[in-house]
Amino acid sequence: MNMKICHYSRLAITLFVASTCTALFANNTRTPPPTNSVSRISADPITLDIHFHFHDRLKAVYDNEWGVEKQASSITGISLNNITDKHNVSGNEAFNLLMATGELPDIVGGTGLREKFNQYGPAGHFLPLNNLIKKHAPYLQHYFDNNPNILNAISAADGNLYHIPYVPDGKFGRAYFIRTDWLNNLGLPIPNNVEELYKTLVSFKTRDPNGNGKADEIPFFARNVEELIRLVTLWDARTTGSDTWHDFYISNGIVRHGYVEENYRAGMSHLAKWYSEGLIDKDVYTRTGNVRTELLASNRGGMTHDWFASTSSYNERLQDQIPKFAFTPFAPPQSVSGKRIEEHRRTAIKPDGWAISKTNEHVIETIKYFDFWFSPQGRRLANFGVEGQEYTLVDGEPVFTDDVLNGDIPVNARLWAVGAQVPRGFQQDYAYEKQWTNDIALAGIELYEQGDFLVEPFHGVTLNKEEKETIDFYWKDILAFMLERQADWLLGLRNVDDDWDNYLARIDKLGIKKVMKVMQSAYTRQYSAPLTAEIEE
Repeated sequence: MNMKICHYSRLAITLFVASTCTALFANNTRTPPPTNSVSRISADPITLDIHFHFHDRLKAVYDNEWGVEKQASSITGISLNNITDKHNVSGNEAFNLLMATGELPDIVGGTGLREKFNQYGPAGHFLPLNNLIKKHAPYLQHYFDNNPNILNAISAADGNLYHIPYVPDGKFGRAYFIRTDWLNNLGLPIPNNVEELYKTLVSFKTRDPNGNGKADEIPFFARNVEELIRLVTLWDARTTGSDTWHDFYISNGIVRHGYVEENYRAGMSHLAKWYSEGLIDKDVYTRTGNVRTELLASNRGGMTHDWFASTSSYNERLQDQIPKFAFTPFAPPQSVSGKRIEEHRRTAIKPDGWAISKTNEHVIETIKYFDFWFSPQGRRLANFGVEGQEYTLVDGEPVFTDDVLNGDIPVNARLWAVGAQVPRGFQQDYAYEKQWTNDIALAGIELYEQGDFLVEPFHGVTLNKEEKETIDFYWKDILAFMLERQADWLLGLRNVDDDWDNYLARIDKLGIKKVMKVMQSAYTRQYSAPLTAEIEE
C-alpha cells in the first residue's frame, strides 16, 4: 500500500525556534504612536529590489503595478521592484535558485520560508531584526510585546529574529456539516453523540433521504482523507495538535502523538467498520476533482468536515438546483466519554513573510517600511486594498465594494490581483473574510465559539542541530509507516485490532522513542525554561 505516502512523507512538524529572545521584547507596557497615519519614511524616493514568490499553484510574484504597492509607495516614499522569475515551479525552488546565485536583493520574502530564514539568517545572509525593531519599528515592537508566543515561534535558534511574518487572524477554520434537509426528510434530529451519529449515517445509507429511489447516498465524504481520519476524535483519539495534519500535540505539558495511542486504535477500528458498511465514501483515497461540488450538487453527500465559509456557500449555490437544500454546521458530536472537541483551528502564524538581506543599503528605511504594514494604515491597505477602489469607509470601517464582493472572481483572488492579502509581513484582519462569509457560516462560528470546542494548540518546538538530525533521520520513515497502516486498516486490507501490537513494535524499531525524547526536550526547553540572550546588532 503506497497511496499518498509520497505526499504524506514530508516532515509533519514545523521547526520553530526558542523562546530565548522573549526577554528582548519584554516591555509589555509599550504602546505604538497614537495615530492611524505613518510619516513619510524617506523624503527622497527609494527603490528596493525584492524577491517574492507566493501561491505556488499560481506562480505568483511581487508586482510593481499592484494598486497596493503604488499606494504604499505614495505614503512611505519606498517602492519595491520585483526581480523574481515567475516561471519557477515553487517558492522553495525559487528561493534555492536565488541563494545559489549569491546575489541577494534588498528584501526576500514569500511563502514557506521561515525555516529558510532561520537557517540562512544565522549564517549571515539575512540581518537580525531585534535591535532594529527596538529602535525604529514601534508598531512591530508593540505587536511582539503583546504576542511573545509568536515571537518565540518565529525566531531562530540563536535567539535572533530574521523575518517579519504574515500573521493570520481568526480562530475557527473547519467544522462538522450535515444535510439537515435529509434529517428533516427522515424525521431525525441533529446527532448529539457518536452513537447517534452512527445511526444517522446508517439512515442516510439505507432510507433514501434524497428521495430518488436509489441507494446512491454517500453518508460521510471528505475532500482530504485526513478530515475523515479526524473522526477518531469521537473515540477520544487525536490526529494533530496544529493546523498541520499528523502533527504532535500537547497534553499537560507533555508532547504526544496520537497515532501510537490506544484511543486511536479504537477509533480506527470503528472507522474501518463504518467504511465496510458503506457509511464512508469508498473512493476517499482516490476521488479527484472538487468532491464537495460533485457530491453535493448530485444530491448524494450527507456529511463532511470542512471549512466554514466555503462549505456554507453551497447553500446559496445549490438552492435553485436542489429544493430545500440545507448543509448546516453543527456542534462536534460527543465522544464516547462525553467530550466535544474541534481539533482544527486557524494557525496563529504562517511560515511566510519577508526578511532584509545583508546587501541592503537602506536597512533603517526598510525596517520602517516593514513597520508600516503593522500600523493601522498599512494593515488596512494590506487587508482591504485601496480605499475608493476595493472598499469604502462606512462608520470608519472598510466595506468592500459590490464589484469585489459580487464580481466574477472570488474575493481573495480579486484582492491578490491588486496586492492585498498577499503573504508579506503583515497582520491579517478577519473582518476582510467576515464580509464574504454567509450567515450560516457565521452562526456556525458563533456556535463553536460559545461551545469552546477548540483544543490547546501546538505552536511547535526548537530543534538544535543534533535534534534536527535525529528528527530528519527517523521521522519520515515512521510517519510513512503510520500512514500506510492507517490506509490498510481503513480499507480493510488489515485488521487494526489484530495488527496493533506488531504495529507498535515496528514503530518502536523505527525510532519513535528517540523522536519523542527529542520533541519533549525541545518543548521543555522552549516553553518551561526560557533562557535570556544578548543580541548584538
